[in-house]
Amino acid sequence: MQAKKETLNLLASKKFPYYSEMYQVIDFLNKLLKDQGFILGLVKNKETKELQINIYEI
Repeated sequence: MQAKKETLNLLASKKFPYYSEMYQVIDFLNKLLKDQGFILGLVKNKETKELQINIYEI
């Protein structure tokens, strides 16, 4: 039996200045929006310290 494989389609991406609590915002939104078919990702650029938020449709 194969598990259902979710595919992620990137809808939008935006960079922001570093904010230490942003992961809590992303966690909150992921819990809220997963049932509607959306997932958010957070990436930190090690050199510039910028944060990038990616929004995916699953």
